[in-house]
Amino acid sequence: MRLLIVSDIHSNLPALRRVLEDAGPFDAAVCAGDIVGYGPDPGECVGMIEERGFRCVAGNHDAAVVTGDVSGFNPHAAGAVAINERLLDGERRAWLGDLPTGLTFSVEGIEVAVFHGSPHDPLNEYVFPVEAGLRAQAFLDLTGADLLILGHTHVPYVHRLSRRMAVNPGSVGQPRDGDPRASYMVIDVEGGAAAVEHRRVGYDVEEVASRMRRLGLPEMLAVRLFHGW
Repeated sequence: MRLLIVSDIHSNLPALRRVLEDAGPFDAAVCAGDIVGYGPDPGECVGMIEERGFRCVAGNHDAAVVTGDVSGFNPHAAGAVAINERLLDGERRAWLGDLPTGLTFSVEGIEVAVFHGSPHDPLNEYVFPVEAGLRAQAFLDLTGADLLILGHTHVPYVHRLSRRMAVNPGSVGQPRDGDPRASYMVIDVEGGAAAVEHRRVGYDVEEVASRMRRLGLPEMLAVRLFHGW
């Protein structure tokens, strides 16, 4: 069974489209949160994730556009939340509001757990690669998962512990690991084992940045797309 794993799309429809084109056929898809925020296409991205039947958890930006609570957000992120909220219709905000903060399911004998931040703080905790390596065993034991999928940091990683693993697919719409290409993972599950492939794919950053500027989104958010930080 082939799983497509994405996270942190952040209202970047061209990046999401390129990921779906590049990924090829898959049997199921998972999104580790933050479909919206930062970018120019919140409604279109929500619609595509919903239509494709992704299993999805809420991220902190998804929650913020629903509740209006931007406490803890920097001014650039808060400004983008306000614009994304205006761009979303009520139906898609309601869909975001119904997303769980955690998700567990089974795939061919493998237990999967998904959180945006961490099992301890699903919306807001950042678990960067080094810390993920130190805490992966505890997280896997806490959740009972064989495969733990996290997002939020926009930095990809894979930590293996025998036949169990903790992964972060990185960000589709706003990478922060120095590579501006959209980041995602494909996981093939067979016979109780999972094989992970991390992939990158380019998209038209200039077009996205131009539309962000026309919408009045903060300039810094447009500029960073070119650099992957």
